[in-house]
Amino acid sequence: MTAQINQTLIEVAYLVASALFILALKWLSAPSTARRGVRAGEVGMVLAIGGTLLYQGIVDYTWILMALVLGSIIGVPLGLVHMTAVPQRTALSHACGALCVSLVGTAEYYLRAPHVPPFTMAVLSMEVILGSLTFTGSLMATGKLQEVLPQRPITYKGQNFVNLSLLALAVIAAVILVRHPERTSLFPLLIGIPLVFGVMMIIPIGGADMPTVISLLNSYAGLSAAAMGFVLDNKMLIIAGALDGSSGFILSVIMSKAMNRSFTNVLFGAFGQVQPSAVAGEEARTVHTATPEEAASIMAASNSVVIVPGYGMAVAQAQHKVKELFDALSKRGVDVKFAIHPVAGRMPGHMNVLLAEADIPYDKLMDMDAINPEFPETDVALVIGANDVTNPAAREDKSSPIYGMPILNVDKARTVMVIKRSMSPGFAGIDNPLYYLDNTLMVFGDAKAVVGDIVRSLAGGGN
Repeated sequence: MTAQINQTLIEVAYLVASALFILALKWLSAPSTARRGVRAGEVGMVLAIGGTLLYQGIVDYTWILMALVLGSIIGVPLGLVHMTAVPQRTALSHACGALCVSLVGTAEYYLRAPHVPPFTMAVLSMEVILGSLTFTGSLMATGKLQEVLPQRPITYKGQNFVNLSLLALAVIAAVILVRHPERTSLFPLLIGIPLVFGVMMIIPIGGADMPTVISLLNSYAGLSAAAMGFVLDNKMLIIAGALDGSSGFILSVIMSKAMNRSFTNVLFGAFGQVQPSAVAGEEARTVHTATPEEAASIMAASNSVVIVPGYGMAVAQAQHKVKELFDALSKRGVDVKFAIHPVAGRMPGHMNVLLAEADIPYDKLMDMDAINPEFPETDVALVIGANDVTNPAAREDKSSPIYGMPILNVDKARTVMVIKRSMSPGFAGIDNPLYYLDNTLMVFGDAKAVVGDIVRSLAGGGN
């Protein structure tokens, strides 16, 4: 009777958890309901863990409690990182989840071998392959985002052939195991080859493509979890994994469209290598500069200002100073809006979250399609640490690697001001002609310090 009651409680917990995961994903799609979505996801995860702990097969909770304590010790600090570190923290979370999937899949195979049904073996193989390559791929992405690994692509002749050959070997081993699950000596290939492939897959991908890569790795992690659900006959895992996998894939498609590029180009295009010609020509062109005080004077006399945030703003932790700038200009009657490119920052929605953290009204955040028609009537476009998403070469230079990528048309504003540390290229490694236009003023310095100086100048007098 007790076992039956426990099984009923487990099924109810899993059912409610699955419903909460679905609602969480829906609520997270809108700023007004995002907090509710986070809470729903948290409660759903607690129920999922609680239901699992009721499983009758558990004979000793000692190791489980140790794992829960250890996981909490690691997880709490990870949840308290600065917003600038959220992309790499997210990639690291993918790595942990993928490692878990691979370990569970490995344990299930050796527990069941040699009597593993073909369907189960096929799903289990997919689980382990996806989990293993996502584990090392996510670790590599974390290293690139944290800048402990080179952000520029590392390529060599025949690289794509080598990478795809590695993946093909893992798939061949999986096919053989589906037909002959008793060949246990082949199973390590399902782990080892994808582990190597995950590293090789990320090496040729530059920092400019990290937003898409993160969402793609998220999709892989979700699909591997769904496969694990089939192996363990766990409906909740199937639902949660399918949600994660499909949403990550859809987001990857959206991000690729935002860059006007295909998945194959992202994964195999070695995008992000510094263009020598651009660097060589940089010295010959004239750059117009301005001081923070001059920038403040120009904006104070404007009717409209569009602020374009980028990863440079995130690195400088300047979002709160930007909020002060927004308040100072708004008090003067200046119409201030924010232009958000879909791939600004290092992960989807990065700029939105940073600005929301600083309590900037969400209705002032405009997406690319909504704000681009307004730039010709904008007095000042203030670019803070954004590079590639404002590069006119994407619109005008057919020889540019980013040609065709939709950008924010800041160059069409009456005056463009760019806050930047130096003239170095962005993630894509491409020089930006915007910086040399007659209507562009470069304000060099740390974004937080420069915006702070502008705010002080606005508060100190003038107009």
